Amino acid sequence: MTIKTELQVSLDERSYPIYIGSGLLGDAALYRPFIAGKRVMIVSNDTVAPLYLALLESALSDYEVSSVILPDGEQFKTLDTVNRIFDDLLKGRFDRQSTLIALGGGVVGDMTGFAAACYQRGIAFIQVPTTLLSQVDSSVGGKTGVNHPLGKNMIGAFYQPRSVVADTRTLSTLDDRQLSAGLAEIIKYGLINDIEFLQWLENNMPALVARDEEALAWAIERSCKDKADIVAQDEKESGVRALLNLGHTFGHAIEAGAGYGVWLHGEAVGAGMLMAAEFSQQLGMLTSADVERVQVLIDAAGLPIQPPAFTAEAYLDLMSVDKKAINGRIRLVLLKALGDAQVVADYPYEQLQNYLQKFS
Repeated sequence: MTIKTELQVSLDERSYPIYIGSGLLGDAALYRPFIAGKRVMIVSNDTVAPLYLALLESALSDYEVSSVILPDGEQFKTLDTVNRIFDDLLKGRFDRQSTLIALGGGVVGDMTGFAAACYQRGIAFIQVPTTLLSQVDSSVGGKTGVNHPLGKNMIGAFYQPRSVVADTRTLSTLDDRQLSAGLAEIIKYGLINDIEFLQWLENNMPALVARDEEALAWAIERSCKDKADIVAQDEKESGVRALLNLGHTFGHAIEAGAGYGVWLHGEAVGAGMLMAAEFSQQLGMLTSADVERVQVLIDAAGLPIQPPAFTAEAYLDLMSVDKKAINGRIRLVLLKALGDAQVVADYPYEQLQNYLQKFS
């Protein structure tokens, strides 16, 4: 099968390839170099497994393959669900020369990676993302983990996959809401550090929403390249990688406050990016025309532009449970200009309170 694109995440001995193309999922040659030993466990969910599990199993016919099928949904991204993976690994007597393969979206990928990081203190895993959001964001970079009722992704580990196989053909079974959720993370790359990509997105969003294959493939490639470049500079988010959280502090508050699964992650990030743009304007960094461009693009992607009606106190409480917070101070990723993001901690706290009052 033809590989349209191969990118590299450059992390010295932990470097790995990202394969992007149509019809890759069943290509055994893409997995063989990255599987440790002869035993493989595929982790999927009850939505994706009926569609793609058999094809992946057939590609791995030279290995002893098992599978664990988890319930689908952000509300199941918990330690209890990850424990089901551990149960099957232990019952099957999987050893350190075993490999986990995540077949699904971001929830499956995050939990599988976390299980791989923890099981016997670390075993190999491969990402096979099947949603747009996971193909452009969560499968790349080694962030793994689960949610806690008090905060999203607060329990986890940095643990890199051996490879990423992104088959764009799997997007054909994605519903419109999930497609829009993935477009939010694509927009993020343009806003934080790629103004040319942002302009391309403004011109090509109708094609992306219409699932034009060439447009989607190019957007996935550009997004993965942007993320791979940032991760190579800052694997464990001590500096520039924090910029990838544009919209996420607001967005995670929306997800937790509404109840996990009510808002899709990408939907919350889309609304959160608009909130970040509006607050950036209040701090004098963006113009009203800049904010309008952000709103028009997010709306064109089919994403919500009106956050839920929480009180300012509720938003602040939810936002304070954030990995970027230091000494109780909520740090925000804001926009100095479109295509130029920064982490800001020295804004007037009262100004943030006043901004959030508008959603009460």
